[in-house]
Amino acid sequence: MRASSLFRWLGFTCITLPTAVLAVEAPNAWSGAQQMIVVTTDDWNAEHGTLRTYVRDAGAWKETGSAADVTIGKNGSAWGIGLNPTQNDGPQKHEGDNRSPAGVFRIGEAFGYARSHATAMPYVGLTASDYCMDVDGSPYYNRLVDADKVGRKAVEGSTEPMRRDLHLNGDGLYRMGFVIEHNPDGRRGGGSCIFAHLWRSPTSTTAGCTAMTDTTMERLLAWLDPKKKPVFVLLPKNEYARLRDAWRLPSP
Repeated sequence: MRASSLFRWLGFTCITLPTAVLAVEAPNAWSGAQQMIVVTTDDWNAEHGTLRTYVRDAGAWKETGSAADVTIGKNGSAWGIGLNPTQNDGPQKHEGDNRSPAGVFRIGEAFGYARSHATAMPYVGLTASDYCMDVDGSPYYNRLVDADKVGRKAVEGSTEPMRRDLHLNGDGLYRMGFVIEHNPDGRRGGGSCIFAHLWRSPTSTTAGCTAMTDTTMERLLAWLDPKKKPVFVLLPKNEYARLRDAWRLPSP
């Protein structure tokens, strides 16, 4: 086993590398990735970004598909906890800051309101009893749990019922989406429940997720392949330019 702890999502297990190892080995931590989703923003406080997709061909990244608009946290972005080495220059992600985590992250399971979806990614059909725990200090912090299994008391205080359509007057934001594996070890206060999901409108920002149109999400879910070890990158443009060569990121 490569990690000291596991991030569990409804029975699926994603093994994560210890932080100390990541700091030494990155970008080897994502050197095996053959698919990359890249979101760039104008600066740390920008609420909107541009999403591009890349495939690795003969060792070189090549853009595929069309660029798409996305919205992110209403306060912009901040360094998250993912695959890349810790960055101390710039804002740091913490619970409740309404910033999207910046860095390089594994892409986890897809999810949605339907029982199944046309995607190669492991898929979770959400139910009314599924919650993501955003309560700092909870033993289930940054995990999706089934209240019918862990008990209703265990999910008290969560603001993340996953079937938003059933709990929040028909809300469709989580009708399709996937996990962005920020803070996979559930470090207290480090931020939780970070997803790519649908947007309400082009001007509607998020509490820290990345939101997009139905069309863009459908394309991503059809394109993503777990065998290609996909990763998700979110960076302000100046940070992307600074780190592109060292982190072996695609040329814009």
